[in-house]
Amino acid sequence: MSELLKRDKKYIWHPFTQLVDTSDPLVVKSAKGAYLYTEDGREILDAVSSWWVNLHGHSHPYIAAAVAKQAQELEHVIFAGFTHEPAINVAENILSILPDNQSKAFFSDNGSTAIEVALKMTFQHWYNQGIERKKTIAFNGAYHGDTFGAMSVGDRGPFSAPFSPYLFDVAFVDCPIAGKESTVLKKFMSLVDQGDVGAFIFEPLVLGSAGMLMYSPEVLDEMISYAQINGVICIADEVFTGFGRTGKLFAADHLTHKPDIFALSKGLTGGTMALGLTTCTEKIIEVYRDNDLMKTFFHGHSFTANPIACASANASFDLLMDSACQNQIAQLVDLQKYYKEKLENHPKLREVRQFGTILALEFDTTDDTSYANEVKHKLYPFFLDRNILLRPLGNIIYVLPPYIITKEEMATVYGAIDELLEEIELR
Repeated sequence: MSELLKRDKKYIWHPFTQLVDTSDPLVVKSAKGAYLYTEDGREILDAVSSWWVNLHGHSHPYIAAAVAKQAQELEHVIFAGFTHEPAINVAENILSILPDNQSKAFFSDNGSTAIEVALKMTFQHWYNQGIERKKTIAFNGAYHGDTFGAMSVGDRGPFSAPFSPYLFDVAFVDCPIAGKESTVLKKFMSLVDQGDVGAFIFEPLVLGSAGMLMYSPEVLDEMISYAQINGVICIADEVFTGFGRTGKLFAADHLTHKPDIFALSKGLTGGTMALGLTTCTEKIIEVYRDNDLMKTFFHGHSFTANPIACASANASFDLLMDSACQNQIAQLVDLQKYYKEKLENHPKLREVRQFGTILALEFDTTDDTSYANEVKHKLYPFFLDRNILLRPLGNIIYVLPPYIITKEEMATVYGAIDELLEEIELR
């Protein structure tokens, strides 16, 4: 055991990791492009973008240069009563590519905090007007983060069970996947008709942690339209789906009816720095424009709009909007679509799902589909032994690489999946 690993095991508590009976973490010394380089000399192909954050490849020189330059000019400043150009540029850049109903941007630190801001912004919107609209609608199976507000609007299961007494009440409807649309719409409309719904929060078109569940833009359009006609504020959690993952800049770009609030993170900085952003319409903001101090939005973080994180976001934006990146996204969409069609009806797969750059394979196992499905203990090491990082969601693996991945590297990933399907019995 290396000295670094000994120190890790002594001092560090890792996320989503049991403290007993687990394999040792891999010590990563550096990363470049689509590869992670470990202390013991391995080169691991990062086919999940390091938890979905990396857009342009690891250690991208353009982003690294922007971070280094900013660190020598302004590393941080309190964002209450002060501002700075990197943050102004982020807000301008992101609002320029979001739907034109978005008016202002509020900074935070990550996806969970971006969701917390969205929820609190919505709840106080009603509070400032003295209107009782305390009910929120969310999807069963949703994941919006691990802070308490985010947990409240997420799936109620074993992960949230220790905290369930402390979560606020939410009305849940099923994800409107194919075949369930009319049933879900009927329940959704009946909840909205009660007149006390203030918010509808959703992962647009793809529920990530639920197993990359996918549903149609048409049904989401109907839900948003009905909600907005009845005064319900619609919150799009684009923490995962934003910045090209669905083939367009945002999942909302597939929709006719646009959400009122967006929560963004992950790809916002190209995966380089921690940063969250919540944007909203003028309608949300107008009830805060008041001389009454108590109608102020009293929310903030010590590192709100950190200039170095903002510099990485602006550099990532430049890369994202360049035609080279857009061509990479289009190529990746085509590759994923082709491979999905190849694997459809495979006897070892319950379903193959693909949307934009996202591909998910649901393996047909003895146990039901779930995050706790034990087959993950076969899937994860199979790929890692072949120096490919594919982190399963139970019996579901997903391929979600950075956009810079080459056709040859994708062929390596697909080849390993083919090998798994050929050799391993998962039932």
